[in-house]
Amino acid sequence: MSPKAALYQEHTDIPKADPPIVGNWDSANTTIGAGVAIFHLASSRVVLCYHSAHKYYFLPKGRRDASEDTGSGAEREGFEESGYRNRLLPLPIPTRQPKAHNPSPSCAVSMPFVTEPVWTQLVPITWAAQYILFWYIAETVPPDLEVSLSTQEKEQGMAYQYPPRSNPEMTLKERMGMEPEGYEPIRHENTGVNAEEALYESYLMPVEEAIEKLGRSISADVVRKGWEAVQLRHKMEDGR
Repeated sequence: MSPKAALYQEHTDIPKADPPIVGNWDSANTTIGAGVAIFHLASSRVVLCYHSAHKYYFLPKGRRDASEDTGSGAEREGFEESGYRNRLLPLPIPTRQPKAHNPSPSCAVSMPFVTEPVWTQLVPITWAAQYILFWYIAETVPPDLEVSLSTQEKEQGMAYQYPPRSNPEMTLKERMGMEPEGYEPIRHENTGVNAEEALYESYLMPVEEAIEKLGRSISADVVRKGWEAVQLRHKMEDGR
């Protein structure tokens, strides 16, 4: 089975974590990538990509650039493969990562929400090379930020502009209030970087429909975990 096929294979059961392993790969034999489930919160939809030649649905993902932060790489790959601008969404995600020992009062880690990966996959590329893939949760950006980043890109020769981090003090309801009723996130055309990505289509679709189309895969569980965390954050912010 090819590395790409291994990432999208259907499972006979709901995915579960594998036992911990010990592995060692030097930089010449390690590829780090990131993928993302991009939610439009106001309409309860998620971005799904579709390979028009091979006929399968998938979440956007890819290798991070050299020296690029992995989370930023997830955002960029999400934009390149789907055309939807996005940013990581702080959520109540279970994680073993510690909080900062002495964070500043304005530091996001003092909040109960984090932008950690919800799944990690290890897939061999060759007999010696290893692919490590981190799956994140993101949201489509608000309209004013969409306009600002698009303007910056035009002024700078269409170079991709990384979005600023989400305001940790803003509730999800306040965030959704930044969009006019019926707002449809912009899907940019021709954002792929090669001939393969030119074959990708993308759609915003209801969460349950997306999970069904992804099958019993890690990608489906990324969407499921992400949406459950969104609902939990809503409840926490409502004081329930």
